[in-house]
Amino acid sequence: MSDRGIIPWQRSVRTRLLLIALIPMLIVMPIFGGIVVYNWSTRFDDLLIAKVNGELTIAHQYLAGLRARSFEQVLSLGASAEYSNAANTDDLPALLEKERIRYGFDFLYFIDSNGSVIAADSHNVPDNPSHWPLVQSALRGQGGAEIDVFSSAQLAEIAPHLTTEANIPLVPTLAALPTTRTEETRGMIVHSAAPVATGNGALIAGVLLNQNLAFIDTINDLVYPEASLTEGSQGTTTLFLEDVRISTNVRLFENVRALGTRVSVEVRAAVLDEGHVWLDRAFVVNDWYISAYEPLIDSFGTRVGMLYVGFLDSPFRAAKTRTLLTISAGFLALLLLSVPLFLWLARGIFQPLENIVQTISKVEAGDLSARTGQNDAKNEVSLVSTQLDTLLEQVQDRDQRLREWGEELESRVESRTRALKDANQRLEVTTKQLIISEKLAAIGEITASVAHEINNPVAVIQGNIDVIFEELGAQATDLKTEFSLIYEQVHRINTLVNKLLQFARPEEYAGNVEQHSPNEIVNDTLPLVSHLIKKAKIDLDLKLETDRMVSINRTELQQILINLIVNAIQAMQDGGKLEITTENYTDEGETGVLIVIADTGIGMTNEVLERVFDPFFTTKKAEGTGLGLSITQKLVAQSGGHIRVESQLNQGTRFFLFLISV
Repeated sequence: MSDRGIIPWQRSVRTRLLLIALIPMLIVMPIFGGIVVYNWSTRFDDLLIAKVNGELTIAHQYLAGLRARSFEQVLSLGASAEYSNAANTDDLPALLEKERIRYGFDFLYFIDSNGSVIAADSHNVPDNPSHWPLVQSALRGQGGAEIDVFSSAQLAEIAPHLTTEANIPLVPTLAALPTTRTEETRGMIVHSAAPVATGNGALIAGVLLNQNLAFIDTINDLVYPEASLTEGSQGTTTLFLEDVRISTNVRLFENVRALGTRVSVEVRAAVLDEGHVWLDRAFVVNDWYISAYEPLIDSFGTRVGMLYVGFLDSPFRAAKTRTLLTISAGFLALLLLSVPLFLWLARGIFQPLENIVQTISKVEAGDLSARTGQNDAKNEVSLVSTQLDTLLEQVQDRDQRLREWGEELESRVESRTRALKDANQRLEVTTKQLIISEKLAAIGEITASVAHEINNPVAVIQGNIDVIFEELGAQATDLKTEFSLIYEQVHRINTLVNKLLQFARPEEYAGNVEQHSPNEIVNDTLPLVSHLIKKAKIDLDLKLETDRMVSINRTELQQILINLIVNAIQAMQDGGKLEITTENYTDEGETGVLIVIADTGIGMTNEVLERVFDPFFTTKKAEGTGLGLSITQKLVAQSGGHIRVESQLNQGTRFFLFLISV
């Protein structure tokens, strides 16, 4: 068998059948299983987040209910007959003390509309409590209950023992924001205020939440009743004053609550600094928890703390890992059972099909007499082999006849092809010439039309500026600079329009020539392209030695120079040297100036060099129009000069520009 008949292993029937059998189990099924497991894992995590979010809602509602109950208790006390009887009497402090103990307030006092305060018997009179927005609201007849933070001094004014209850030593905490503080002395208060029925003031009450373990345990029992979590997990609830745990059931050790520990930097930034609700895993004291944090806002509208609920993450992660391991083990067991079965079934098809493939390979190699030789017709593959042998007999017969016809047709096609090729070449040359002519004609018409259309509004602008200048009279002196700028810009537009018309209708401006120093124009042109020279890291070498003037429009010469310099820069993408020289020169008896622009770039082939001045010819693909050098040649020719180019591939290019002098 020839080399062409040898089937590479990766293209053999055996390999393909094995792939058909194994790809679904070894590739498709793992991918599908991975997608299912990923979706299940994501859904599992989403359910945990949804669960902790619902638990945060319960804790939030309890805290809101605590505030509402506190306000209702104060409001009912102020509306009671017992209070009305004791108001404005010496019995009021005793009544306030009794009701404070009854409702479980840490302080209770009365403030009238003049700012005078009467406190319960066991407490002192606070100094200027009317600065609290909540107190101000109650004195206006509204009131409510808020979470407020009292400083240590404010607590001491009310009752010295509150400062002791509020004080919590800070415990160094992993992942917390570094701090130099050693203790938290402020107190977080459920601050309630309600107007009294007599209308002459308000009752103010407060409950200290620092180390209020009964309060936090009640919330935890509501959020995490017995058997609400998986075995091994633990529900926790915490109240934060800023980032410090002031009331919590999180354990630092087995029987030691984590009071004074602080929240992680990441959670602090999201909740306290940015005001977001945190619903995600978070590091809590010494382990990872599925956590929910929400900011607490005081009566001033400031974020002063956080409410947290969460449960231990590790039992859920362990359960998730066990599930994934079970799925993986089941999949491996399925592979071990199914793959051998698939291989056994495929083996009965390998040999007949390989025989067919080998026969086809021999036929492809030119042996039309090759046959499979399988004629038992016991199965579908054998039937295919029999039909293949029949077809090969027919193919061998027809091949002989086709060869005879082919030889005859080939001679006829060759003669016709030569004739068509000659005609096609002539048509292609003619078509290109027509396209170039049509493009140039269209550009000329469009340019002339646009230039004439611009002239009209420019003339109107010029005329109206003159009228404004005359109308202003002596006042126009103060605006002389502005008018000068306008006149300059109008003149600039007129110049641009004239250039467009010169390009579109050069015969109308044939006599419009001026005398200029080429050295001066080169120096004026370089700043326009200096940024390109610096960006390409090109060394510039100037040799401006001529002392003659040239007969050419200044703007046109500047356009010519810019075009040639930019082409040189683009030919030196990796840097190089750009040389510009001017010298006195005489060409065929005409006195003039020779300007040479040379680069060390990639150069041009002879084929490109022959067409470099053709309109629309470019080697820059979509970046060029192919008109730059064509226009340059046209402008030079209009001035009576000429331009030529020399270039060698990978050695650079030199443009020689000869202009007639005065």
